[in-house]
Amino acid sequence: MKVQDVMTRKVLSIEPNASVLQAVRSMLQNRISGLPVVNADGTLVGIVTEGDFLRRAEITTERRRPRWLEFLVGPGRLADEYVHTHARKIVDLMTPEPYTVTEDTPLEDVVQLMEKHRIKRLPVVRGKLLVGIVSRANLLHALARLAPTAPATAGTDLTIRSNLLTELESQKWAPVGSVNVTVQNGMVELWGTITDERERQALIVAAQNVPGVKEVRDHLVWIAPMSGVIIGPSSEVVAA
Repeated sequence: MKVQDVMTRKVLSIEPNASVLQAVRSMLQNRISGLPVVNADGTLVGIVTEGDFLRRAEITTERRRPRWLEFLVGPGRLADEYVHTHARKIVDLMTPEPYTVTEDTPLEDVVQLMEKHRIKRLPVVRGKLLVGIVSRANLLHALARLAPTAPATAGTDLTIRSNLLTELESQKWAPVGSVNVTVQNGMVELWGTITDERERQALIVAAQNVPGVKEVRDHLVWIAPMSGVIIGPSSEVVAA
């Protein structure tokens, strides 16, 4: 999927010369946590988020440091922080040149940008013009709309077992050589040994995602590598 498939097209924005109070009111009234900053011609010039208002003189949350640390930080950074905590216009508070994506950007790239830079939203641009925004909420909406739901019944027990084994064989983490699967009346039973406890839940999830599975029974035994310690299943029955 691409950004154009999930993005919000009608985007609330704010102009650079707008006041901090205007931005705060707009965000509160519309229940949003960020605003793209655009010029009168629609050109994106920055972004402002709720994080930009955490340290403000009005609520006495400016950053305070010992004198010796202020000396090390230097006057330039202190001046910059002063502007951020006392600015009256958005142009002095916003993050200029924010990370952006285009309508054709794959969602995988969007997620990578969000994870790498710890951001919640990305403006969508066409050239320099703002045409939309894609947020974590947009990704959740897409997931809710597109996530597959398994039908109550789908094929025979043999088909269920075959589909599950095929899925496990395609996963690098799956211990296919030490795990066996049996299926009866839609109930999957997992047998064998694992060497990493995290594999247990992954195997259960893989079984739950196979169409037609009604229940999963966990009989897996965890053998701690190099120790000989053996631990049985933490819970035997897991609903599908």
